[in-house]
Amino acid sequence: MPRIALFQDYLAQNGGAERVTEAILRTLPGADLHTTMAVPERLPPYLRDADATTTWMQALPAKAKWYRQYFLLYPFGVESANLTAYDLIVSSCCGYAKGVKRSKDAIHVCYCHNPMRWVWRFPEYIAREHFNKPTKMLLHLMVQALKKWEMQAATRPDFFIANSHIVANRLKEAFGVNAIVIEPPIVTSRFWVSKETEDYYLILSRLNAYKRIDLAVEACTRTNRRLIVIGDGPARESLEAMAGPTVTFLGRQSDADVNRYASRCRALIFPGEEDFGMAPLEINAAGRPVVAYDAGGATETVVEGMNGVRFGEQTVDSLIEGLERLESQEWDPAAIRRNAQRYDINVFQERLLGFLDSVSPAVHSLKLLQRRAG
Repeated sequence: MPRIALFQDYLAQNGGAERVTEAILRTLPGADLHTTMAVPERLPPYLRDADATTTWMQALPAKAKWYRQYFLLYPFGVESANLTAYDLIVSSCCGYAKGVKRSKDAIHVCYCHNPMRWVWRFPEYIAREHFNKPTKMLLHLMVQALKKWEMQAATRPDFFIANSHIVANRLKEAFGVNAIVIEPPIVTSRFWVSKETEDYYLILSRLNAYKRIDLAVEACTRTNRRLIVIGDGPARESLEAMAGPTVTFLGRQSDADVNRYASRCRALIFPGEEDFGMAPLEINAAGRPVVAYDAGGATETVVEGMNGVRFGEQTVDSLIEGLERLESQEWDPAAIRRNAQRYDINVFQERLLGFLDSVSPAVHSLKLLQRRAG
């Protein structure tokens, strides 16, 4: 029986990367899940039950709170993972997992969500933080060391899969590698189209500064539009401080509640620049349109006038103009849902398994075994 490992940078939250990892694990039954560290109580049930193998980083304190602060340790944690017994390694990588080491006969396929975003766009990120000059200089040195490591780590995978054409281009520019594109999976069966909608906009996001949720909060506060914010994160306190009475923060919600709010909202507001962005397509699966910033993955998934509108500048005024354009149009929920179904998890699994089958004898053998068992 061929041995397959799935490695993710770390497992400490429940976001898009974790949903992709879950989908890959479901595509490759019998694969072993590995990571540097895991915080099981923060994970979706399927990953929590997968019982991931971790590294020495699992012994670090306060992982749920400080996992991002351990950024300089992840290269060492990744390289310490023992994957020499595996025939195929699939890494789900937001920065570090591509650097895992393997035996010389193994195949390593990296599903890459992006090069380390904050490393390659450090000036943009640091401008939003209130660090003093010595701290910024120290962080700059650390970032240069991480960039050097990532460029070396990018030579280790045999094949790259990018989550969008934009990310494929970034991988080519940063590392000189060619990547095929397989977009992340949307479980469209989770969502339904409601016959009734309510007069509120929706945010589904971790509340981090770079997500630019502040634009949506200010735009809806200024124009007295209702906004419901689902999600949590370090920026929540500052966002609540700037919000007016029409903005409600609900924190994390169950899948059932998310689906209910998604099916009844006027539209999703998607003000950040994401490498792909699964939330717009999840809202589309519920038949609702999106108001998205015209950058990143939204340029590939949000079709102007069909499943949403895109606003051109990352400013409050530009977002308000986008909201006005959305409100001036009629929307076809069935057509919007059909767009999301192009990214359904079944499509993802078929494309991923087909690619892995073409490059790895381990997957070819697994498919033969599955056919015989069936």
